[in-house]
Amino acid sequence: MKAVLEALEAGRLIELPENDKQKALTLLASLVEAVPSVHPGSKIVEAVLAREGQANTYLGDGWAVPHARTAEEGEMLCAIGWSPAGIAYGGRDGASARMLLLYYVPDNQRAAYLKEISSLARLLHENGAMRDVSQAATLNDVRLRLLDIVTAALGSGQAEARARMIRLEARTAAVAAGAPAAPTFDPSLVVPAWIVHTSDGGVMVLARDETVVKTLEAQADLGTRLERQPIVSVAGYVIHIRQGATYGLGRSLFDCLVVKQPGVAAAPGAA
Repeated sequence: MKAVLEALEAGRLIELPENDKQKALTLLASLVEAVPSVHPGSKIVEAVLAREGQANTYLGDGWAVPHARTAEEGEMLCAIGWSPAGIAYGGRDGASARMLLLYYVPDNQRAAYLKEISSLARLLHENGAMRDVSQAATLNDVRLRLLDIVTAALGSGQAEARARMIRLEARTAAVAAGAPAAPTFDPSLVVPAWIVHTSDGGVMVLARDETVVKTLEAQADLGTRLERQPIVSVAGYVIHIRQGATYGLGRSLFDCLVVKQPGVAAAPGAA
């Protein structure tokens, strides 16, 4: 359960804003794609949706484990979504999924992934109190439940993991007491965007966030930088290129995730 623990520490536990399965999977996969260690162009969103189309990843009792496998090597990553109302997931028992643990599984991590999922399935099967999140009222309730599961899975021999959990629990307790906590990842900071680089050097940005559009279109050298770098930092944003293609008349199209940097004011023309 180390991937779950790492997701909790990195702030990749979110309350899902919509109860639509495809939108929930897309959001969680986008969170993983935005992790700096993930290779640009990994297409995790597409891989997760394709895998789900082949076989439903519902475990039962409100838990699902969607995942994307890749031939690349790297670290296994997890993003966790909680739906208080539940998501119609198409599981055998007809129950809604409340907990979605989405995994990104590089080729060298397949054995670790199978071990983690089997441990999770066993614990959920054996412990009804752990698997029941229907009474959770807040994201903090869910976080503590997941910590119980991680503790049970890792066991007493994992001294380093226990130390990390103690630190995490301390931060959780501080939040509950109203004390300031270390910042965690906010999914609203991730904006999907298409960026067109034209032959005259300009860019056209297609995104729902108007501030992102205006800010990025004001960057004079953005198109050139996108042609040269898979990750571009500019004007308070970090742009992760998922994939790119070249078209006629010297135009390029980039499918991107734009991550707003917390606490940084993005203004048109800022570099």
